[in-house]
Amino acid sequence: MDKPSHSKPGPLAGVRILDLTGVVFGPLATQILGDMGAEIIKVEGLAGDGMRANGVSQRRGMSSIFLAVNRNKRSVALDLKTEQGRALLRRMIPSADIFVHNMRTQAIERLGFGYEEVRALHPSVIYCAATGFGQDGPHRDRPAFDDIIQSACGLTALNGIGHAAPDYVPSLIADKTAGLALATAMLGALVCKDRTGVGQYVEVPMFETLTSFVLAEHLGGLTFDGSTQPAGYQRILTGGRRPARTADGFIAMLPYTEKHWNAFFAFVDRSDLAAKYDMSDRHQRNARIAELYGDMHSITPSRTTAEWVACCEALDVPCTPIYALEELVDHPHLKAVDFFETVEHPTEGRIRRVRPTARFSETPLSVRSEAPTVGQHTDEVLAEFGLSADEIAGLRSARVVA
Repeated sequence: MDKPSHSKPGPLAGVRILDLTGVVFGPLATQILGDMGAEIIKVEGLAGDGMRANGVSQRRGMSSIFLAVNRNKRSVALDLKTEQGRALLRRMIPSADIFVHNMRTQAIERLGFGYEEVRALHPSVIYCAATGFGQDGPHRDRPAFDDIIQSACGLTALNGIGHAAPDYVPSLIADKTAGLALATAMLGALVCKDRTGVGQYVEVPMFETLTSFVLAEHLGGLTFDGSTQPAGYQRILTGGRRPARTADGFIAMLPYTEKHWNAFFAFVDRSDLAAKYDMSDRHQRNARIAELYGDMHSITPSRTTAEWVACCEALDVPCTPIYALEELVDHPHLKAVDFFETVEHPTEGRIRRVRPTARFSETPLSVRSEAPTVGQHTDEVLAEFGLSADEIAGLRSARVVA
């Protein structure tokens, strides 16, 4: 497939989103839609999104994480605690297809931007609430951050199995997974509105989203009424599924099918092990998976990682070396597909970014602008809504906008 052309509009060209989200959950979701061509107006407080300070920075307010989840957005800085700031937002709402926030419900309602208030201004609006917990449950008003949700949904406990204590997954996995769910929900609501003309309230709670995510494979014995089997996907938890030690490091090696295992044991000349297991019966193979992986792990130290990679590629057995973060920029596949792009940021100089990963043949995704500074587009956007330069200057002097 040809590389995407930025001259073609993306699949969401013409869609406008008022984005009142911060940190990662909401910004990742809106960036996905921005990459698809939607116009994203990011409404920030005068101090900006809190994630501007987290990660590596060369300039105050422009951290590596903020840069990674806020491209294709225009920043408007408003003080929504002032009536003038709220009036400006009310002026903008009727132009938006989607209004999305990740404030707690009580907080957004105190500002006067609950669903009913926003719908009164724009009856067909799609109103998306990115919440910590579902709003029909007792935890609806609790604050939620990645560590809290990881711990609440069972992930922290799972990550501690086999270790001295529970531990967090070293990634903002709750924020990012919920962000993907939020992007999906907004797309579904857009399709519905396109077909029916009807907007609606859409809620995506982090806790329920991540619990569903974890339990897809880990519900286990809890699936069946009366089962005595435990929760959890035992193949992962107790089945010995882990990186394999090699003569000079580690490798992820995953013989998975009958063909894979037979080819592997033939390659290492271990017909005794091929005979030990009934490879033709997947259920029997899975019942003895810990023992099977144990035999594999006893063999892998005999060769180097490179030798095992060559072996697995010849046998069509899934495998990969274990890559450190710093090594990803030189990964041969990522280099071949131009995964990383080096561009000139208007304020940060040369930066490395990750391109949009999905490929559309007719409506390509694109990066049309880099992550903005706080209020970079305040004047531009407010002018589009009819404010004069003098009016904007007066609002700035009054600390209503930045």
